[in-house]
Amino acid sequence: MKTDDFNYTLPAERIAQSPIDPRDHSRLMVMDRSSGSLEDRFFYDLPEFLRSDDILVFNDSRVIPARLFGLQKGSTTKVELLLLRRLAENTWETLARPGKKVKKDTELRIMRLDGQNVMEISAKVLELGEGGIRIIQFSDESMLEELGKMPLPPYIKAPLYQSERYQTVYARIKGSVAAPTAGLHFTPGLLEKLQQKGVTFCFVTLHIGLDTFRPVRVDDPGEHLIHTEHGIVSEETATLLNKARKAGRRIITVGTSTVRLIEAAAQKGEVAPFDGPVKLFILPGYKFKVTDAMITNFHLPRSTLIMMVSAFAGKELIMKAYEQAREKEYRFYSFGDAMLML
Repeated sequence: MKTDDFNYTLPAERIAQSPIDPRDHSRLMVMDRSSGSLEDRFFYDLPEFLRSDDILVFNDSRVIPARLFGLQKGSTTKVELLLLRRLAENTWETLARPGKKVKKDTELRIMRLDGQNVMEISAKVLELGEGGIRIIQFSDESMLEELGKMPLPPYIKAPLYQSERYQTVYARIKGSVAAPTAGLHFTPGLLEKLQQKGVTFCFVTLHIGLDTFRPVRVDDPGEHLIHTEHGIVSEETATLLNKARKAGRRIITVGTSTVRLIEAAAQKGEVAPFDGPVKLFILPGYKFKVTDAMITNFHLPRSTLIMMVSAFAGKELIMKAYEQAREKEYRFYSFGDAMLML
């Protein structure tokens, strides 16, 4: 298995630059893994493919305004920080650019212009990590949300006029630096229709971090160091999922982040309550323990996410689906269309 096995070409115009409105009018490719069939539908058709006893598992993490801008103290050198993970009070793991300029003990001025007023806090670099990672201590983390901007992926060049469009309608727990994008297609009306059908909802929390932005650069994906992300599965949710499995009900995960978390929580067999770092890297050959079906977007080539969906549906079927999506002009990536893998 090589990283190039998960490569494909995509014209730039297929990368969605803005979300569809309404959310549930995005397209939906429905895949049957047993027959290999691919059907072109719309996301609002989802209730047709779900059963009354299905379980839908959502990631309720909320994106924080994690992009910060500032200067080195005493100079005009511009610095950009991406908040990744809160380590302690006022202390965060960050991704710094340009990394060479942000050395240990560097002092920073984090600023944002608000009308005629400049909001500002100070920060200091405590530790250095690899690939631009810096441990930063802020003078007042309570102001980070006011100072920060929404961290859109680098392939989205168009401005986002409504920040809530990069949040799911059920986002609740602050902590992600990227949206769990499979959930962006759901509307309150669609959720109500699914509940009326009898579909059961449950929620887990995985705060999406650095690997959303980090490509696999090694030839052997098994050598890729995947970044840990904090995840939470409550005792109530773990009990619900275990009872559903024993009863033969389908567990349908909304997004790869949800898959990664509940599979990590089930490494000993049953789903266990979980609160901690998620280190699971799912590659072809992995035996799924909980996930029966998956809703997901179309992912970047050579990414950990296309490797995960290839583990779930088989690389050949995934590549066939992506080829059909290109030919039929589906929209790709974060604001793009979706796939239901049954």
